[in-house]
Amino acid sequence: MSGKNTNELNVPEARAAMDRFKMEAAQEVGVNLKEGYNGDMTARQAGSIGGQMVKKMVEAYEQSLK
Repeated sequence: MSGKNTNELNVPEARAAMDRFKMEAAQEVGVNLKEGYNGDMTARQAGSIGGQMVKKMVEAYEQSLK
């Protein structure tokens, strides 16, 4: 396994859009996500945000197929 950070965006200009997307997903699942450091959140909360983001991405892809 390489030491490269895999948490990088392929398009750095997309950072702001991804941050908005993450905040929107957090709000939808009822997690209080704040700007900056969120290390005090539980793994369950973080997982619910990520899961919601994936769910929305899959839904958007499915809509694009119609």
